[in-house]
Amino acid sequence: MKKILVIHGPNLNLLGEREPGVYGTDTFDSINAEITELALKQGMYCEIFQSNHEGEIIDELHLARKNYDGVILNAGAYTHYSYAIRDAIAAIKIPVIEVHLSNIHARDEFRHTSVIAPVCAGQIAGFGKYSYFLAVDAFKKMLKDDETNE
Repeated sequence: MKKILVIHGPNLNLLGEREPGVYGTDTFDSINAEITELALKQGMYCEIFQSNHEGEIIDELHLARKNYDGVILNAGAYTHYSYAIRDAIAAIKIPVIEVHLSNIHARDEFRHTSVIAPVCAGQIAGFGKYSYFLAVDAFKKMLKDDETNE
């Protein structure tokens, strides 16, 4: 069974409370339950990790290279300036899909640039919790294609 890891960055633990007009009213726990359930239905094992600390996210990415087939990452505000997270993604050599609940390109100017996008397999933004679901679907297809090419 293929294994994926979802990494949530800073402030995402406050989903359901934090700026519901931007991020929706679904709670952190309910979204994670839906992600995990969808992954299982797609034949994949999924673990969830959240941290408000850049170094912990980097450590988790480093560990993921040996334990997972791919990572879904919502780096939150680190998306726009963390070259350290960008370098960790480039170093691990497993696919990472960048996700965002909101459409970062329709928000504040500083949110329009992602320093991690160039080293990610792709970016999904603006679909609320469905951004994560789309990433799970993408991994199902990507990882299946990897199996047929082996």
